[in-house]
Amino acid sequence: MPKISVDVPQELLDDLDEHVGDGGKFVNRSDAIRASMRKTLDILDDIDERHGRLEHEEKL
Repeated sequence: MPKISVDVPQELLDDLDEHVGDGGKFVNRSDAIRASMRKTLDILDDIDERHGRLEHEEKL
């Protein structure tokens, strides 16, 4: 899996950390960030589909 590096404001990182670890929703920061990216991309796909900008792959 490729690794990336991003700059994140401390306030955003603090908010993220509240959901990570024991008692949190995610095992680690990477898991939380991947989940957030998936959800964001799904939302963007929904928006693009509503505006007719999403190309559908034809199933064979």
